[in-house]
Amino acid sequence: MKDLQLKPIIKECQLDELTTEEQTLVKMSITATERSYAKYSRFHVGAAIQLANGVQMMGCNQENAAFPAGICAERSAIFAAGAQYPDVPVTTIAIAARDTTGQLTKDPVSPCGTCRQVMIETETRFHHPLRIILYGENRLFVMDGIKNLMPLSFTEF
Repeated sequence: MKDLQLKPIIKECQLDELTTEEQTLVKMSITATERSYAKYSRFHVGAAIQLANGVQMMGCNQENAAFPAGICAERSAIFAAGAQYPDVPVTTIAIAARDTTGQLTKDPVSPCGTCRQVMIETETRFHHPLRIILYGENRLFVMDGIKNLMPLSFTEF
């Protein structure tokens, strides 16, 4: 038996180190946190995506008293894009969150397992890596491809 070391590449940066388009997506994800409906968890998450055709879209978490009838921000954005632009790849996603006090999180938050799986499926479907930007007030994490966030992933073989 031997150990395998998986080495995801996660870049840490500040907002001004991103491209103008990426900065816009981060700002949109922050705006989306203000539109979320998080009555139960009080944890507001926003996502903004860019499509290969240049279109940018937002999504936010939507909760429901009958768990798990809600949806996460990442999936709401990706699914809206799939409904409106079914043949256009998602190229970038930015994610931001507000904690239960309403403040933007100091450190980046990462997607849940279900959202990660949807991101894997999105990459697989379009044969296009997804650039992932996780926002925090103190720093941002940037990854090129979902494999850097979830190195062992489930895909159809």
